[in-house]
Amino acid sequence: MLRKLLGQGIGSCSMNELQEIDNQLERSLKIIRARKSQLFKDQIQRLKERERLLLEENARLSEKCGGVRPAALELPVELTGAAQLTEKDKCSRVETDLNIGIPDIG
Repeated sequence: MLRKLLGQGIGSCSMNELQEIDNQLERSLKIIRARKSQLFKDQIQRLKERERLLLEENARLSEKCGGVRPAALELPVELTGAAQLTEKDKCSRVETDLNIGIPDIG
């Protein structure tokens, strides 16, 4: 029966046998999908609980620090080297053309 469920040797099966194989596969898929769905629901529940605990801890630590972010956690404001952009660079516009076919030379 396992070989037939895997699709091997089904050429000699009757219509009733093929229908039974199909029904068995459908039942198996239903069980697998239900299990997968339950695993995802459980994982989502665990992640939501972890999020809740982290938010509580974050609030507690924020209170402990007087509601101010510690300097060690602040992101640097300056950019260095080539990463610095001026206002002109940020607002410059570039026009491009799209040509299809052989380019005209001359």
